[in-house]
Amino acid sequence: MSNIQNGPLVVTGASGQLGRQVVELLVEAGASPIVAVSRNPEKVADLQAKGVETRQGDFNDPASLEAAFAGGKRLLIISTDDLEPGKRLVAHSNAVAAAKAAGVNHIVYTSLTNPASDSPIGFSSDHEETEKLIAASGADYTILRNNLYTDLLLMGGPQSIAMGSHYAAAAEGKTGYVTRADCARAAAAALMTSTGKQTLDITGPQAVSQAEVAAILSEVAGKDIPYIALPAEDLVQAMIGNGLPEFMARVFVSFDEAIAQGYLDVAGDDLNTLTGQPGQTVRDFLLANRGALLAPQS
Repeated sequence: MSNIQNGPLVVTGASGQLGRQVVELLVEAGASPIVAVSRNPEKVADLQAKGVETRQGDFNDPASLEAAFAGGKRLLIISTDDLEPGKRLVAHSNAVAAAKAAGVNHIVYTSLTNPASDSPIGFSSDHEETEKLIAASGADYTILRNNLYTDLLLMGGPQSIAMGSHYAAAAEGKTGYVTRADCARAAAAALMTSTGKQTLDITGPQAVSQAEVAAILSEVAGKDIPYIALPAEDLVQAMIGNGLPEFMARVFVSFDEAIAQGYLDVAGDDLNTLTGQPGQTVRDFLLANRGALLAPQS
């Protein structure tokens, strides 16, 4: 890639599923130098054999970020996975402040589709406020508003097939599902090539409803899997009855509520424009993962 911007390119959360893929893509593209930052650097130690420098850094330990970001010119801030509202904003604030102190020129951030304080998704406002912090940092930036991972359908899909019905509290709402792999491609491309200040919607090529998801599951299973739309509270109680802690049940159902209210009904061409390749469709992803969907349930 001849238009790769000058590094070092720093990837946070490098031991996570998304961060790891981003680092691998950077290596494959010949980007250099690359710095992989993790709370547990031993988990990314093997990357050193590929020419990647590894460093310890924890968003919840601001003192660790000075050394983690030192010398970095382009930084990928991967959102933390704290589900409790407010917690991730504190962590992100630490990361943005450290980036500013380190003199980072360009920040890439993995945000959420339609981040807003009135969204049913409790931590949506954390993304909204983080975007504001990045915009005020003085650095150039690329905000990647990732829609829901298509990969999440591999969690409930097998159960839907086993039960013979696909339950959700999403009403007729649609989601621009995007695979984790496509989000990694977007993050790597932005880190290597983006300039200026921009906010992009990283989505699949089409938004789909839960009825359409159920139709694809039916195709995979070779039998009819109807979509059963439930009231949100009924789904929460069903999840609790199946052993899920109430806090987690309400977090999961909040995504359905956001879908029902149209917050995630976003699908566009930004991913294709950024990377030169469109995202994988929900149908293609689920058919490619047929084995996982049909695996026996314990």
